[in-house]
Amino acid sequence: MNPNKALWEKGDFTRLAQSMRQSGESLVKGLGITKGLKVLDLGCGDGTTALPEAMLGADVLGVDIASNLVEAGNKRAYAAGLTNCKFQLGDACNLLELPDDSFDLIVSMFGAMFAPKPFEVAREMVRVCRSGGRIVMGNWIPNDPTLVAQILKISSAYSPPPPEGFISPMTWGVEHNVIERFSGAGIASERISFLRDVYNFEFSDTPAKFLNTFKNFYGPTMNAFEAAGKSGRANDLQRELEELFESQNKSSSKDTTVIAATYLRVTVAVE
Repeated sequence: MNPNKALWEKGDFTRLAQSMRQSGESLVKGLGITKGLKVLDLGCGDGTTALPEAMLGADVLGVDIASNLVEAGNKRAYAAGLTNCKFQLGDACNLLELPDDSFDLIVSMFGAMFAPKPFEVAREMVRVCRSGGRIVMGNWIPNDPTLVAQILKISSAYSPPPPEGFISPMTWGVEHNVIERFSGAGIASERISFLRDVYNFEFSDTPAKFLNTFKNFYGPTMNAFEAAGKSGRANDLQRELEELFESQNKSSSKDTTVIAATYLRVTVAVE
């Protein structure tokens, strides 16, 4: 199996996505979506941004490599009565089922960044975006002190070294890498803009319980705990992550968790 597919079909990312809904809705409200806009939500998960896009009247196609997330997204759209939102399997490195110039807006929040071939991802997004359209990406930033970057950094220290040729998804959080990748797809650097923004995770239980959601349902963290268990270091990993979650929680209630994570928002104006 494709390793990226295996990673995201592991566990159940929908459990984590529930803590991301409010920020997803807030982000979408700022995208200027109008009725009938053709939107591709790439690496869409179960629709944290895709459903709000459809609720604003866009015609939305969600594409994800994980079959369980595609199924969950279609169930959520059906339950919400959204006939203008559908989900299908696809690989951000090769969107072979999608024709050129198909979409007015492409959105990928923490999705396409995990695909293993970043230059192909940039080319495919540009290819399927019409002239005058936009691409909006949200990418975690390497070595950022906030939650997700630190989870991935800590987890990597307990995991086996990646295979030869592996390109870290975190490289999408570096501006010059983004420029290089989209330049390779024919986009002039002045048509690429950047903004450091904040995404909030809101969880209706303690930080320890929120950590358990990552531990039990988030592929990268699950893999780290499996590797740490084999080397007798699972308790060390648990302790590091517990300290991280506790220190980053900004909730005034001991029974809820609110953690802000900084990310790089990329906007590409396609000519």
